[in-house]
Amino acid sequence: MSSALPLFLAGPILRRTSPDEICLWAVTSAPLDATFSLYKGNENAPFYSSSFGDQHQVALGKSCFVILAQFKDDSPFPADTPLGYDILNGEESLLGELDNFLYPGETRPSFIISTKADYIAHGSCRHPHHHCDDALAALDEKFSQCEVVKRADLLVMSGDQIYADDVCGPMMYAIRTVVDLLGFHEQELDDEMITCCSDLAPDITPIYGRTERLPHTTINHGLFKKLIGAKPEPVFTSCTTDNHLISFNEFIAMYLMVWSPSLWQQIQLPEAEDVPFLTGEQIQRWNHEKYELNAFLEGLPAVRRLFAHIPTYMIFDDHDVTDDFNLTVGWERAVNNSPLARSIISNGMLGYFFCQGWGNNPHAFTQDFWTPLTQFIEKPDAKNLDAMTDVLHHFEHWHYTIPTTPKVVVIDTRTRRWRSESSYNKPSGLMDWEALMDFQHDVLNNDAVIVVSPAPMFGVKFIETLQRIVTFMGKPLATDSENWMAHPGSANAILNIFKHPKTPKNFVILSGDVHYSFAYDVSLRFRKGSPRIWQITCSGFRNQFPEPYLSVFEWFDRKLFWPQSPLNIFTRRKRMRIGRRRPDNGSPRFLINNSAVGEVKLHPDGSPCYIGVLTAQGESFAFQDGEETKPETETATTLR
Repeated sequence: MSSALPLFLAGPILRRTSPDEICLWAVTSAPLDATFSLYKGNENAPFYSSSFGDQHQVALGKSCFVILAQFKDDSPFPADTPLGYDILNGEESLLGELDNFLYPGETRPSFIISTKADYIAHGSCRHPHHHCDDALAALDEKFSQCEVVKRADLLVMSGDQIYADDVCGPMMYAIRTVVDLLGFHEQELDDEMITCCSDLAPDITPIYGRTERLPHTTINHGLFKKLIGAKPEPVFTSCTTDNHLISFNEFIAMYLMVWSPSLWQQIQLPEAEDVPFLTGEQIQRWNHEKYELNAFLEGLPAVRRLFAHIPTYMIFDDHDVTDDFNLTVGWERAVNNSPLARSIISNGMLGYFFCQGWGNNPHAFTQDFWTPLTQFIEKPDAKNLDAMTDVLHHFEHWHYTIPTTPKVVVIDTRTRRWRSESSYNKPSGLMDWEALMDFQHDVLNNDAVIVVSPAPMFGVKFIETLQRIVTFMGKPLATDSENWMAHPGSANAILNIFKHPKTPKNFVILSGDVHYSFAYDVSLRFRKGSPRIWQITCSGFRNQFPEPYLSVFEWFDRKLFWPQSPLNIFTRRKRMRIGRRRPDNGSPRFLINNSAVGEVKLHPDGSPCYIGVLTAQGESFAFQDGEETKPETETATTLR
């Protein structure tokens, strides 16, 4: 392990960019005493410079400073033209220490402040130890071979940027090493077994040993379970909680490990036999996970370079915090009844704020947010975390818009749920009435909009039906039964928004979450002049749906829910028409099960002229517009 830390531990990452502001995120090992400079094209002299000393530099540890930089000028920044930026200490570029950071022919990172969103790269679900390649690295390779004007206008990451609830053993070892290496502030936790962050060290809380230490509860036990004295059940029901992230500094450390190669150069992963407390089965698991993780690490320099060259926007989904995140009212009750569970959720949300949320829209975070946050950072004890938890619980501004043409509307489907009033065990709607009204306000009176919804608004009907059956059996957590049509209130409300007379003519909906990719053309029945809707789903960046299950599910979907099915008279969706697009990959299937990044290009009116995916292997496939989009008359079961 090297004793000298690099200055840049992660980043810089380009975040929100517009003619009015340029936001930059980074994590450094020391305060950043430097200047941000902007250049037009290949000019040698900057036209704008500003000191990082005027920006947020939040010290999370002795050698960990989160840089939240928002640069503004008296006049708008040049738009729709190539720009370059540098971070200078005097005349010296601090970016020069970053290996393979520039594209061929560059002297500094290049980008464009685009006022149009006519080429968008998008996707979700980047699982470090999954058995597939990283599609973001493939996108970087593509952009390295083209001029800046031919790159995407923006990159949208629609959830599961980390897997806080599914951390492999070698990654957890690295996270705990980084916690010590960077001297993170010790966090106090309100729990009998885990009283502070240092209690999570591998020699106290073994690798793969966290499941039993996570909170359990009886608060949702019914009368029968109470009568028989049933044992407490886990609050976090995922089957992969062996290394679940718990403390705030663990969440921050994981972001550093999945977005940058810098700290990995300081870590030597041990052989399984040298890790304390591992059993024989765990030794085999460690070796397998280490192999997959090493493959993931090979792509990190490319991913870091990509993030530095394209404005990047993000929104959370479940795995950014935990698998069951606000899935049911019962789950929320269980969390609120457990101090440790509340702390874990708050720590995850704070990690999201620092590493994702702030850069989407810094204006959303007022002094009412910053004051308790600063108090917690300065003294991360249980009292200050409780105060911050109350702020997070009432915060309603994770959603945001991007002022491009078409307008991009990014929605929060996690923290403003439409909670079931009939049962603690029924899935909550993805957005409550007030959130849906905010969404309506954002989309109305536009000719076209791009909507980013982490979960598809219109999904594979057979899979949604399976989720509905499992929910009816009282096990919604078993299948993550969280689709738009699972809750009648939110389902009807979203369809009514589409029917509004002032609704945009063209809706492009970008989604992820499901671990496969597809494209639908959607229109509403019984609506004169229905808006044209395209449901475009790409997932995951580094994740895939298990086979042969997806093939089987698609086969049943064809037999039960397609126009050619004789059963369609009973199963059809009566309030919308859906046409499926077939990918030109030579497969008879309509679903692509491959790690990939989505690419969407739009006509001037906001309708798609190209819908496709770039796979992690560098292959491009388009979803074809043609006979395959013959409409099917459908609606969700809950709306019949």
